[in-house]
Amino acid sequence: MDAFARLTYRGLLALACVSMIGALTAITLNIATRLVDGWSITGLDGYAGYSIAAAFFLALPSALMQGDHIRVSVVLQNAGPRVRLWLEYWGLSVGLAIAVYLAWFSCRLVWFSHLYHDVAPTGDATPMWIPQVSMALGTVGFATAFLHALVSRIQGRSFFKEASGEATPSE
Repeated sequence: MDAFARLTYRGLLALACVSMIGALTAITLNIATRLVDGWSITGLDGYAGYSIAAAFFLALPSALMQGDHIRVSVVLQNAGPRVRLWLEYWGLSVGLAIAVYLAWFSCRLVWFSHLYHDVAPTGDATPMWIPQVSMALGTVGFATAFLHALVSRIQGRSFFKEASGEATPSE
């Protein structure tokens, strides 16, 4: 299960990379069309924004696994082993609770946008549930990664990766 979860995080990261390429393409195309007098493609600004937001949310699980999210490492390093263990459990539990709420809210937002036919206020009138799906996928992956980290910590296994490539449970 651990290998499947890590493969899923890498898959979401690959989608984040594709989203960044989409943002670059939309911005470049927008600039190129502005250079041509009287010609413009409506919605390119919106698509660039959707792509950047998708990249952010889809990269959340992989960033957590790599240890790239803000952590209070100074406090953990100076705490005793017993206090450090409880701080890690507390931090992962609170992070999981917040991530689960964010995932629930994101999925609910996608559902309501689809249900009420919410569209973008831009000229292209994109159905909002389409770009919001990437947010829901990313936040569900993020909550899964927090659960994975907490279960790994409880089992005494490592989850977070160090710069050397080896994983440690307390980074």
